[in-house]
Amino acid sequence: MPRYDFRCRTCGATFELRRPMAQANAPAVCPQGHSDTTKLLSTVAITSPGGASAPQPSGGGGGGCCGGGCCG
Repeated sequence: MPRYDFRCRTCGATFELRRPMAQANAPAVCPQGHSDTTKLLSTVAITSPGGASAPQPSGGGGGGCCGGGCCG
């Protein structure tokens, strides 16, 4: 089940909830009981079994938004 991070606008607490994807945008109550919360953007890190970062594609691109070198 996915994990979603939230922050309470009332007390500033940051907390996580595990819930089905169908409930990803459902309101959340902070551990202190406040209902004025906002869902945070979560980041995902991909690592290899040895703990090293996953290799980057070597398409020869120059970066940019798509990695193809067309955007700078």
